[in-house]
Amino acid sequence: MIKKALHKLGSALMALVVLLSTLSFTVESHYCGDHLVDVAVFTKAKKCGTPLDTDKNVVLKKSCCKDVVKIIKGQDKLKLNSFNDLDVANQFLITSFVFTYFHLFESLPKQIIPHKNYSPPNLVIDYQVLHDVFVI
Repeated sequence: MIKKALHKLGSALMALVVLLSTLSFTVESHYCGDHLVDVAVFTKAKKCGTPLDTDKNVVLKKSCCKDVVKIIKGQDKLKLNSFNDLDVANQFLITSFVFTYFHLFESLPKQIIPHKNYSPPNLVIDYQVLHDVFVI
């Protein structure tokens, strides 16, 4: 019982390690001057809300706001082998194992039982008890 629980826990932990090592995400930060306004993971950071003039006659001065984007990359070089990467001996071994395994569990022909739905007759007299005849 404990062995099964430890096996399941170990499998879940290894799957979690693979998931976390291959996960990539971005962290966006928005600063207004030297003050941090917003930090967002997986989404865009909210701006500080200073309106910019869109009129072409007004000269825009340099904005004091800046966005900092940090990209945290996960592992992307997982080794994926295909069947063709194996040598001929290993290919033959795997194909013979799969073929043998699938043909190991062949089903038997369906047996027809003609009296399956009939119930036995009611026992009126128990002849063994009546005549004291018992199989020992």
